[in-house]
Amino acid sequence: MPLELLLILVIGGIAAIAVLLHLTGRSNKRVLSAASARAAWQRQFPESRVSQLIVADNGHAALIRDAEASAPLGLVWSFGADTVARTLQDIDLARTNDGLRLSFADYSAPRVLLHLTPTETNSWQQMIADHSAINSPLAEA
Repeated sequence: MPLELLLILVIGGIAAIAVLLHLTGRSNKRVLSAASARAAWQRQFPESRVSQLIVADNGHAALIRDAEASAPLGLVWSFGADTVARTLQDIDLARTNDGLRLSFADYSAPRVLLHLTPTETNSWQQMIADHSAINSPLAEA
């Protein structure tokens, strides 16, 4: 079989699979409930004891507070049909037109854009900033 024909078949097959997945709804973002956000967090951090969980109105992110006061806040967010969970340590927090942008010191998840309502944006930004101030070395001195 000529290489040109093989290349067309491979590219066409990959494109057809992508279109089929999109048309069947498999490319939609996962919507989190309190239970699914807790399960996603526990899957990533099994030793953690969740004391507070706040799910965004759109269901695409959840802010997690551990029962241990010195533990950093956590974040679970939708990444397609799956979820990602990270602690909010060493982050850069910025406000955007649609919500918040968090930049992590982690090459596997360098940044996330959270689409939040204006009220959520204010409260989440305040919670993250307050908790970061508590855990910073300057606050302990």
